[in-house]
Amino acid sequence: MPDIINTEQAHAWNGREGTHWARTQDRWNAVNEGFNEPLLDAAGVTDGHRTLDVGCGAGQTTRLAARRAPRGSALGLDLSGPMLAEARDRAVAEGVDNVTFTQGDAQAYPFRAAGFDAAISRYGVMFFSDPEAAFGNIGRALRSGGRLAFVCPAEPSLNGWVTAMTALRGILPVGDFGTPGLPGMFSLSSPDRIRAVLASAGFAAPAVDPVDVYGAWGDGAADAAEFLLGTGPGRHAMDQVGTAAQERARRALTDHLRDHEAVDGTVLLRSASWLVTAERP
Repeated sequence: MPDIINTEQAHAWNGREGTHWARTQDRWNAVNEGFNEPLLDAAGVTDGHRTLDVGCGAGQTTRLAARRAPRGSALGLDLSGPMLAEARDRAVAEGVDNVTFTQGDAQAYPFRAAGFDAAISRYGVMFFSDPEAAFGNIGRALRSGGRLAFVCPAEPSLNGWVTAMTALRGILPVGDFGTPGLPGMFSLSSPDRIRAVLASAGFAAPAVDPVDVYGAWGDGAADAAEFLLGTGPGRHAMDQVGTAAQERARRALTDHLRDHEAVDGTVLLRSASWLVTAERP
């Protein structure tokens, strides 16, 4: 992997966290796939476009971009080797042959200048240690007039999974869920912060619009609770307590999630996010 600056995140996403996301990619897609069409529409991906997918993970959005541009191509970039392996396997299985996946750090990756018509990201741009450098590098990879579009979380309290986890305080040592401006899931939760970063990186006409999706977190409350407690924040909290507290947390979370079951039993939680667009001058 050339030119890795974001070493802390590279370590995490090539370890336990990356392995978890690779193994559970279908579940995460069920949580987040409602953002796919709004994201690709906002980026204007079509026909012969060359698309860069930043923080592509297991590559669902990269493959969708490639399908939208049958005479073009899509490149997925991510720090995580485990997730990229899944992305490559899925592309082969689905017969998407105008897509490639590369391991690298968007803050420093040597993109070909003006090599892309669009850059997209679904929940992949919040973890940069230097977001101005990352978006500046992404901007240089876009042609003049090229379009950036990404989805990132809005403030934590508006997101159903956060509300569910904070309901466990008193049972588990559930901490805070990030501070705007600091690397982490909610680093870009402030629209003012987003606009400032993009302006510093040289983008023009930034727009930050709310977009909410109700993602499917599990087949029934118990299944969703087990999945949520197996994510990074849930696993970290569970690892700090004994078996009795873990069982209490499972029961309490299952009870909380029953209020979010649809008629068919699917647990639907709100993901409150920003759909951000900007242009390369």
